[in-house]
Amino acid sequence: MNFLALLLGLGVERLLTHFFHLREFRWLNSLFDRGFAKIATAKRSRALAGAAVLAIAVVLPVAVISILLQDRFLQIPYFVFAVLVLLLSLGPRDLAKEVNDYCTALENDEINQAARTGKELLEHEPPTDEPNRSDSVEKAIYIQANNRIFGVVLWFVLLGPTGAWLFRVLDLMRRRAAYQMVWVSEHGPELKTETAIETLYGVFAWLPSRLLMIGYALAGSFEGATMAWRDFYAHGAENFFDLSSDLLGSIGQGALRGAGSIDVHKDTAVQARAAMRLVWRTLWLIWCPILALLTLYDWLR
Repeated sequence: MNFLALLLGLGVERLLTHFFHLREFRWLNSLFDRGFAKIATAKRSRALAGAAVLAIAVVLPVAVISILLQDRFLQIPYFVFAVLVLLLSLGPRDLAKEVNDYCTALENDEINQAARTGKELLEHEPPTDEPNRSDSVEKAIYIQANNRIFGVVLWFVLLGPTGAWLFRVLDLMRRRAAYQMVWVSEHGPELKTETAIETLYGVFAWLPSRLLMIGYALAGSFEGATMAWRDFYAHGAENFFDLSSDLLGSIGQGALRGAGSIDVHKDTAVQARAAMRLVWRTLWLIWCPILALLTLYDWLR
């Protein structure tokens, strides 16, 4: 049932682009801000526990409805509910459209528009020099594919609507905490909110990010991805969250470069579009068939 809801949700999503703004859930920001204020100066363990309680409070209504609909006489209402939750959990923005807008702006020499779109992909100001800007945006595409699409899809398959919504809530909390930290760094003392949120998000991002790394390697160059993996661990990472996101970006880049798909210093737009094509190959040619087979096995078991 979940896989059928997944296929319908992914298919219908492409027809509902005008409603994507509803997935930003800005009305949750005030709730997040109040929760963050309570854990901002707490010890690390209490901050982490507080972040978990905040996430559970937001996810609980979806979990309760999902449980109440777990009845063989309520399969159709559950199916509709699952599709609706999935549609609201993906994104919030359309990654493919954002990449295309970024490339179009570059090709038309619209520097300010390209910078704004690059900031949305990176979640911070993009570098101004090349090739650092192109490399950063390319890696961000691989990372955002997990944040916006695959992480939601995997947890939907594993835990149904509750899993998809949980991953989205944690991502919304992560983005809000990162936004707050930019303000705090300029106006106040360093707080522990972002660290707690990133740790909690990193726990749930770990599995989909690892599976997506494997997908990038299979859809691109396995040798290039392996070399990127070794090189990354030779330099290490600062924390758990960076380990998942930065490694994902590095392996995606290695898989693309090793496949010889692009001249890495030829064209920034070509580089970004090639990265997006690798993402689609990974999602539709690698993991979608695998998830379908696993679902079929579960039905026949």
